Amino acid sequence: MLDVASRRQQNGDMKRTVKRFEPVQLGKMLGVLYALMGLIFVPFFILFAAIGAFAQPNSGNQAGAGAIAVGVAAGMALAMPICYGVFGFIFGLISAAIYNLVARWIGGIEVEVE
Repeated sequence: MLDVASRRQQNGDMKRTVKRFEPVQLGKMLGVLYALMGLIFVPFFILFAAIGAFAQPNSGNQAGAGAIAVGVAAGMALAMPICYGVFGFIFGLISAAIYNLVARWIGGIEVEVE
């Protein structure tokens, strides 16, 4: 839930103040947004891992090392959106709690709307 206070200015525009964010809701929003960002980065991560793994010179005893490196990178790339989502949720909770505390002391963010 977003707690908003309003007051009308002389020109008819409304000035609203965001007084509080619901921590769980902000955590869910940031968790999903960060997971989506992680999905955007996955193809690039896999591509650069493949380029780096196969760019090294092959020697007789490391013939399968490039393929193993790409496999490990692909596994990490699949875990990346999950990790981004979890950390986004955690930092969303923390950010909302800090914002709510500071907003009680000094007021919230003022936004002017028509």
